[in-house]
Amino acid sequence: MQEITVIGAGLAGCEAAFQIAKKGNQVKLYEMKPQKFSPAHSNQDLAEIVCSNSFKSNRLTNACGLLKEELRRLGSELIQIADEVCVPAGQALAVDRNKFSKAVTQKIEKNPNIELIRKEITEIPKQGKVIIATGPLTSEKFSENISQIIGENDLHFYDAAAPIIDKSSINMEIAFWGDRYGKGESSYINLPMNQEEYLDFYQELINAQTVVLHDFEKREIFEGCMPIEIMAKRGEDTLRFGPLKPVGFTDPRTGKRPYAIVQLRQDNEEGTLFNMVGFQTNLKFGEQKRVFSKVPGLENADFVKYGVMHRNTYIDSSKLLDATYQFKQDERIYFAGQITGVEGYVESICSGLVAGINCCLDKKRIFSCNTMIGALANYISTPNENFQPMNANFGILPALEKKVKDKIERYEKLASRALENLSG
Repeated sequence: MQEITVIGAGLAGCEAAFQIAKKGNQVKLYEMKPQKFSPAHSNQDLAEIVCSNSFKSNRLTNACGLLKEELRRLGSELIQIADEVCVPAGQALAVDRNKFSKAVTQKIEKNPNIELIRKEITEIPKQGKVIIATGPLTSEKFSENISQIIGENDLHFYDAAAPIIDKSSINMEIAFWGDRYGKGESSYINLPMNQEEYLDFYQELINAQTVVLHDFEKREIFEGCMPIEIMAKRGEDTLRFGPLKPVGFTDPRTGKRPYAIVQLRQDNEEGTLFNMVGFQTNLKFGEQKRVFSKVPGLENADFVKYGVMHRNTYIDSSKLLDATYQFKQDERIYFAGQITGVEGYVESICSGLVAGINCCLDKKRIFSCNTMIGALANYISTPNENFQPMNANFGILPALEKKVKDKIERYEKLASRALENLSG
């Protein structure tokens, strides 16, 4: 029997605590509420659902639906609780947020192997195994302590990420490979626009709906980088002299320089995902799909992740963690939840489950990259100079041996393969 410390009783921390306790180990679970609340939290219960009450689709042809099914089969306590307190939401799993948090809290408090301690932790314990699951709004003092052990440059305080697209959904009859002036290794996918196409895109962009930022986010985010829609409002040609600059390119279809050009940069090692260069944005997700699909070549784009700009403490896991969420520089320390760069409720639960299971084992359990759990762990632990938080999506799974053109059929086969590999 071991005594393991879990810091943070959000979704990831609670799932980790349950998994450790299941294996007969003792858990000290620390939660700073109600002694101290982050700017986004108000409920004293654990595993508080702050934003939407939806855990997304239950369909296996949805990446998050597949991830939930994998977690169900592995005995995730939080997914079981979510199923028990669900509310009608069609094909999605949505919960009564108050009942969910209360049920998690009661189950934690009744577990004889878990000691819940309501206290802010400002330093990582020097002895014993520790799981750090303090979330996207980790307190200032604890953030300082984390930065001391990982290095200041590897701790980020806001997420300013551009949309990411599944490469297979890009229209390569319009797009072309190439670097500016033909230099480099032609590593960018380029989407040329004529004047009419650009002006249509521009008008939609400057009139699109944006999300409302919390007051505590605004200063930090806008000091970091500028949303593309804000840049566009500075003038019709601002983007054409910035991220959409066409200088140094020739459109192979016309033999001429485009009026504007959107560049896509490879986002993962396998080359299945590409991000939109310079497209950090505060547009609502639906608006991103509508407006960015107007870019020639992206008319049928599959956006595996939309652009975000919000307060989000996370570490550069691609350098610091392995596929079990273990800290490479100190094997007694694990991280879990959004601080690792996984994004979303179910993804956070997933990381907590993997970290919780592995911190109890002498021989680590590495989940197959063919599973959504394993692919997500692989994504956050694979070296990536442009590492950004990621949610579950089919683009991070290895391709099928035999190419399947129909998207739904392809997702069905990927899901079937994942569930077959889950016990491997």
